[in-house]
Amino acid sequence: MAATVKKTKEPAKPRKTANGKEKVAHAAKPGFPSREEIENLARQFWAARGHQDGYAEQDWLRAERELVQKAS
Repeated sequence: MAATVKKTKEPAKPRKTANGKEKVAHAAKPGFPSREEIENLARQFWAARGHQDGYAEQDWLRAERELVQKAS
């Protein structure tokens, strides 16, 4: 008996805006820190903890929160 192979759908293509350019999901919002600013502060938190692994998400969220509070 021959095995049948199930075909899968192709991944969805990104939508385009009216001007023909792709939407950018990570566009900076006014008053919101850039990715680089968040990354730099998160690295400082990581260094202050002695470069201990396992807290990258907490460092990122803490840096993001502090930079947003600082901007407002």
